[in-house]
Amino acid sequence: MSRPREFDVDRALHQSLEVFWTKGFKSTTFEDLTHATQVKKQSLYCVFKNKRDLFLKALALYREERIAFLEEMASREVSPLEKLEVICDYSQYQNKETCRGCFMANSAMEFGNDDQEVYHEVSLMFERVECILEKIIREGQEQGLVTNCQSSKELAAYLNNAISGARYMERAGASNEQINAVLHTSFTLMLAKNAR
Repeated sequence: MSRPREFDVDRALHQSLEVFWTKGFKSTTFEDLTHATQVKKQSLYCVFKNKRDLFLKALALYREERIAFLEEMASREVSPLEKLEVICDYSQYQNKETCRGCFMANSAMEFGNDDQEVYHEVSLMFERVECILEKIIREGQEQGLVTNCQSSKELAAYLNNAISGARYMERAGASNEQINAVLHTSFTLMLAKNAR
């Protein structure tokens, strides 16, 4: 008979995500993780093979949670412009004391494209976000709220890059005003003339 699990795995994964998000993969020690989770190293190893495995699972969890939020937002019975505004607001992380930016963007900067598993997670999130944005933008174009000067795919790529850029700015310590200016300008440029 296998021994009962001594800790809440989901809780430990969320706590580990917070550590990795704050410190990055390379700067995080297993002592950091055991301190944050209050779980012994051996117990963590029984569930997560090593620090890298735990990091990859945390990265996947972060992606799943962010995509779930965006999908829920896209399904709401509100104006496409309201959906886009909320998504732009959501992309600004509120904890200005830590200036953590986006965990996915931070990981992309830390690993580049040298690590295929990390690159896969980053690419998957970027593609899914762009797909959701395109759906909302297409709705806006059909309702005459978003410009038709570019395709929904082109506008989704543009807004996705603006949001990603705002996350990098936040990580670098940019002020809320600077980040708001970038996102507000990006949002305004997409509006149809009669919606401005």
